[in-house]
Amino acid sequence: MVPVFLSKAVELLLGREGRSLHLKAVGWATVVLALTVLAGSWAVLAAEQHAGHAATITSYPRALWWSAETATTVGYGDFYPVTLWGRIVAVVVMGVGITTYGMVTAALATWFVGHEQRRRHRLTAAAEQTARHAREETAQLLHERFDRIERLLADAGHRPRG
Repeated sequence: MVPVFLSKAVELLLGREGRSLHLKAVGWATVVLALTVLAGSWAVLAAEQHAGHAATITSYPRALWWSAETATTVGYGDFYPVTLWGRIVAVVVMGVGITTYGMVTAALATWFVGHEQRRRHRLTAAAEQTARHAREETAQLLHERFDRIERLLADAGHRPRG
């Protein structure tokens, strides 16, 4: 049975249909990264348990720490796999970590750029509307002035000369 807080967290990350593609990408990348760190910890521990004294990853907490630092590409070097299968797991954890952090970074950058484009579009639309209103007002004032001039000319043409 899945804990309630975990199902709520997954629903929060992935649930809403109206959510932007950026948030969905970040949510999925977070879930994939978390699962990879947890599974990578288990897999590297299984691979390293028969390595003997050379193994530095000897417990699940150490494996979890190693997996988190490997996925984030920190790699302190305090724990490292010494077996072939452990190193294969390391490559997978590194690849998924780099890819998911790249996706999150790209999604955030795209969101910021899109936000700025929408802001500029709103400003441009407001400036265009202001300019259109000013042109219409100017045209109206010119029509009124021309009508006044035409009335004055018409009145001047009907007066007797004297």
